[in-house]
Parts: sequence; structure tokens; C-alpha cells
Amino acid sequence: MTMTRQAAIPCILIRGGTSKGPYFVTTDLPADVESRDKVLLAAMGSPDARQIDGVGGATTLTSKVAMVQPSTREGVDVDYLFAQVSITDAFVDTAPSCGNILAGVGPFAIERGMVKPTGEETSVTIFNINTNSRIEAIVKTDADGVVYDGDTEIAGVPGTAAPVRLNFMDIVGSKTGKLLPTGNLVEEINGVDVTLIDVSVPMMIFRAADMGKTGYETPAELDADAEFFARMEAMRMIAGERMGLGDVTGKVIPKVAMLSEPKGEGHISARYFVPQNTHAAFAVTGGLCVSTCAMLEGSVSDGLAKRPEGEDRLVLIEHPSGLLDVALKTKGSGVDLEVISGGAIRTARKLMAGELYVPADLLK
Repeated sequence: MTMTRQAAIPCILIRGGTSKGPYFVTTDLPADVESRDKVLLAAMGSPDARQIDGVGGATTLTSKVAMVQPSTREGVDVDYLFAQVSITDAFVDTAPSCGNILAGVGPFAIERGMVKPTGEETSVTIFNINTNSRIEAIVKTDADGVVYDGDTEIAGVPGTAAPVRLNFMDIVGSKTGKLLPTGNLVEEINGVDVTLIDVSVPMMIFRAADMGKTGYETPAELDADAEFFARMEAMRMIAGERMGLGDVTGKVIPKVAMLSEPKGEGHISARYFVPQNTHAAFAVTGGLCVSTCAMLEGSVSDGLAKRPEGEDRLVLIEHPSGLLDVALKTKGSGVDLEVISGGAIRTARKLMAGELYVPADLLK
């Protein structure tokens, strides 16, 4: 019987927003993408539905990785690359980003000495390689480093923690270069009205009623409807082509959301698909896109969304776990809408720091 030696890779396990995963210094991983992906699959325990032989949590929210390194870009502190590690397939996807995992990047950069604390708050400027965009993370700190304790509560996470404010810049046209990749506020795909929009992440957005749903279904109820997902996936394929993303078979972008009228204090109610499952809460990047759509006159949100007045507004999205608040700064309206910036409040917590072991032959 052959014994495989194990190799140690430094990492910190962090809960960022409603997601969780290992955060690595990029240079601690192989530079070659194929070798790196093999290491990440082994680290998470994929492909295996239980991810029993790795640190993955057997859900899409807990099979995520952050890779961070000091940046050489002017005015930027660190470069961040996100990876979604497939649970059941030997596939690592770096096409999308993740705003929840992003919430842990600032704390990680401070923990690893890439950024020095500057007082009660420390600003960390992050370049997101996935989306070619900059984000400012404002992290609570003291003389000893990151402060994780606080009284901020976010939907989908028990208890409270210190807030991490994320200010997203350069978010319009993350993959397509345009707010509306096709130039249309509304168009039809397979008989259903959709808005194809790209703010932080490209998305296909439709009204729940147009697909025979109320929009208030639980993730489990939606996931159990295979016919609904098959219909939605066929539409997503067409949306990908129209948005200039090519054949999106097996890819996670464009993402998908469906809208309905808010029931409570929110401005819009939404369900977010990732895209083969229903998100248990809501992605930050998806929140930026959906909140923009909700404020976009002439889009599929007409008649559903409550639209606060002004160009600098807080948009509340109702989702299965509660509310996501997005601070949205815009100018203009309709097809001429400009998104200046989008901000979100998340929390993060360091869960474990140490070394993660993978078979040593993967690092050769």
C-alpha cells in the first residue's frame, strides 16, 4: 500500500458574510492554474457530495476560497481572486466573484500583515481580479489588529459581529462592459419578459409571476421543482449568448434572480439562483445587481419595487433569510442610469488559523 505524504499550506478559515472558506496568500499556492485548482479541490474535499476529505461544508456557500496577495497596482492594497469550488465535479470556477467572501479579505489582509491597522477603522483597498474592479473595505481595528466583536446583525448569520463596510466601485459592466449588455430594458426569452443587466455580476432577472411562482417560496420548495429549473436554465443559456458571454453551459454566470412585491419593510422581494440552486440568503454582488434593477425605471421591476427618492439611497432586498441592505448611488434614469457606487454592510469572523494539508505530490 502506497502512503502519500502530506504538505502544509498556511491558511485562515473565515466566515465572510453568509459564506465560509479558507483564505490563502496567493503565493502559497501553485502559480500554474491547473496545479492550483487540483490543490483547491483536494483542500475542499471535492469531488464528493459530502466533501468528507476536506474542509468544504458540502454546500455552495461553504465551498469557496479566497486568494489574496499584496498589490502592485497604484492606490490598491491587495489583489483578491475568488474561486467557487464545485462540490461534485472536479471544477474550480474563477469567473464569478463573491461579495460575502470579499467581506473577509480586509480582515485577512490585516491578519497577514499586508495592511497595517490605522486606528478604530482601517480602510483596505481591494482589487477584485474576477471582476476587474476596486472595492474599499472598512474594517474595525484596534492596536492589536482586527476587531471581530460587535453588535451588527446580518440575515443568515446567528449572533452579531463587527461591521465590514464594502464600497464597490467600477461595478457596471463587470463582464460585459455595459449596464444593459443588449441595450434593452426588457426583452423576451422563451415567452418570458427579462431584464439582462450587469452590475458587479451579469444577471438575468424576471418576475416570479411570469414563471408561475409567487416569489415567496422557500429555497427548498424552489429546489424541488426540477421543471422550473430546467425552464430557467434554457432561458439562461439564451441570456448568456445575448449578453456576449458565449456558451454558458456549466458556468455560473449569468446568475439569475426572480422578483416579487415586498411583503415587509423592503423595497423589493427576490430569490437568487447560483444558478443550479436557490441561494439560502443573498449574494452581495447579486444584491448590487438586483437593487440596481429594482431602481431602474422600465425594467421588469416596474410595478413591483418601491423606489426611494433621490440618487443616494438605501435599497432593502427581502430574501429567504431576512433583509440585505444596499447603499446605492446613481445618476440619471432608465437606459441612461449611471451607477456611481454600491455599498453593503457585512460581517466577518476568524474561525481558525493554521495549516491546511493536501497530498504533497500536488505541490510538485
